[in-house]
Amino acid sequence: MTDDEVLAEFRAAEALLEGHFILSSGLRSSRYLQCARVLMNPARGARLAEALAAKLPAEVRAQIEAVVSPAMGGVIAGQEMARALGVDAMFLERPTGTFELRRGFRLAPGQKVLMMEDVVTTGLSSREAIVAIRAAGGEVVAAAALVDRSNGSADLGVPFYPLIRIDVPSYEADRVPPELAAIPAVKPGSRAA
Repeated sequence: MTDDEVLAEFRAAEALLEGHFILSSGLRSSRYLQCARVLMNPARGARLAEALAAKLPAEVRAQIEAVVSPAMGGVIAGQEMARALGVDAMFLERPTGTFELRRGFRLAPGQKVLMMEDVVTTGLSSREAIVAIRAAGGEVVAAAALVDRSNGSADLGVPFYPLIRIDVPSYEADRVPPELAAIPAVKPGSRAA
């Protein structure tokens, strides 16, 4: 799947938004990719996950025994990626502010895991998820995401494979350009403001 084909999937789902957005990282941006909308159609989600699975190097794919994703945004992406890879999917939750496996999910000691996200911006939640997977006994062999919007700056500490890289400038709240500041800011994601 080419970048243009991936973006066409986002546009078809009305998941590529333009305006003034407050990202979950607190940064501001003029574009927002709402992965929940692109994943609400199971066939579309499967196509995107299959395209991403095909981009993983064969030696990485061969190692993966489970896919673990952070809730909420990564749950569907992780499920579809696990389906594409033919392995189990699990998700992490933050009941007390720190990611952990719950609901009877568990990893065998040394079990090889792909950590799957929907979107990576700063990489903070991805790194926190990787710490939680390791604490649960898993070995993170790689990370993947539908979208990398970090402008190449996200260092997850493991090999990282995004389906698409979208380099959209993001700004600290006090450094927003005037044309963006003139538009009311909205927080479209799942985290409370």
